Amino acid sequence: MFIDRHEELAFLNRLLTRKQPGPAQMLLLYGRRRVGKTKLLKHWVEQSGLPFTYWSADKEPAALQRRSFMATMMDMPEEQATAFDSWPALWRWLAPRLAEKPKKQILILDELSYASAADPALLSALQHAWDHHLQESHVVLVLCGSQVTTMEAIMQHQSPLFGRFTGQWHLQPLPFSSLREFFPGWPVEERVALYAVVGGIPAYLRWLDSDLSLVDNIRQVILEPGNIFLAEPELLLHDELRDLSTYQAILRAISKGHHTLKAISDDCLIGSSGLTFHLNKLQELRLVERRLPVTLTTAQQRKSKQGRYHLSDPFFRFYFRFLFPHLSSLMSPEETTAHIKSELRAFVGLSFEKLAQQWVVAQARAGNLPFAPEAVGSHWSRRVQVDVVAISHQSKEILLGECKWGEGKVKRQVVRELIEQKGPKVRQELPGGEDWTFHYAVFARAGFTEAAAAELSAREGLVVALSALDEVLS
Repeated sequence: MFIDRHEELAFLNRLLTRKQPGPAQMLLLYGRRRVGKTKLLKHWVEQSGLPFTYWSADKEPAALQRRSFMATMMDMPEEQATAFDSWPALWRWLAPRLAEKPKKQILILDELSYASAADPALLSALQHAWDHHLQESHVVLVLCGSQVTTMEAIMQHQSPLFGRFTGQWHLQPLPFSSLREFFPGWPVEERVALYAVVGGIPAYLRWLDSDLSLVDNIRQVILEPGNIFLAEPELLLHDELRDLSTYQAILRAISKGHHTLKAISDDCLIGSSGLTFHLNKLQELRLVERRLPVTLTTAQQRKSKQGRYHLSDPFFRFYFRFLFPHLSSLMSPEETTAHIKSELRAFVGLSFEKLAQQWVVAQARAGNLPFAPEAVGSHWSRRVQVDVVAISHQSKEILLGECKWGEGKVKRQVVRELIEQKGPKVRQELPGGEDWTFHYAVFARAGFTEAAAAELSAREGLVVALSALDEVLS
């Protein structure tokens, strides 16, 4: 079953019809483990109707990689393949033969970071092959890998392949809407909670059982002894980092709700300079992100000290919040499940805020908001915190949104607090606040009382029930 990826497939298909800079194309496609790179590429080439060759490097010596590659290219057993003594020698032999073929063909080199780590000469050999043979051919060359920092370095100025790529794509997790296809029988509340736990990583979604509830999946699948879920974060970190214990301590601190440098430092007992280094590395890997209040201007953002660090990956957030502390404890899976269940509502509420922000972005793109925002995020200061904020500094308009993931209906008091208390405080913190036009929205899991809905409508605010949010995001 292949789900979604419509935009990615459209991009890949356009590569096959491009006439500039020529029929030959060199694409870099990369993304974190399990995000679905290989499945996307295989689906694409199989439906393209073109001849293709797919090779994936293993973590082994370069000589074995070269023999494996040649066996794949020649469609023969490895023991019969020519054993070239270097990548330059291999490509000097192979590139002219690829270039002389008169019809378009696709060549995919997967897990390229493993091959380049085993022998950096691979990249120079590829550069020479491209410059002297392939760029005037009908070859569509796709370089793919999971080590994000290594793959991004291939595009930089110091790389032999700098300036050769005709396309690049950083593959992201699937959107919330895709969960409907994986779990068609689940109500929207359960899908939101699932998205908070594993996000949109296709492999994680396939590992779960759609016939079970989320809590039963946590108990019977995620917490099952020996299940890959329990080993996955460490495998991903080990692939990219050294000194895992330090990084694990930082990730654990953030998952517990410590989001400032001082709070993380106090929890981990790591000095600020060392902590900054490790946080920068985690940001490079897209595992941690530094957020700023969306209300700040560009100039304010450059010098702001209001940055807060959050885990970018939902499963990492779930793992380090609930699973990592208990891996070596005496708690049984049943006790761990009960603990998770008792705190799951508050945990999911934070992800609900991100989905509400996505709803605002979707409505803005569709032209369904009263103004065109320049940015969407949240706002915080010592005086006030707002879950969802959309802002336009140019038109001086702002939308403030409140999210409620509780099981009871939103009452009128929530609406009044947003408009009469939080609104004025935010206005005081905006430059020229009296000139700004304010709009309001409330997002609710369980709906609204009649009084709350009437109060919000009277203020021309947006009443967004969970079903409405699901419909827009789907």
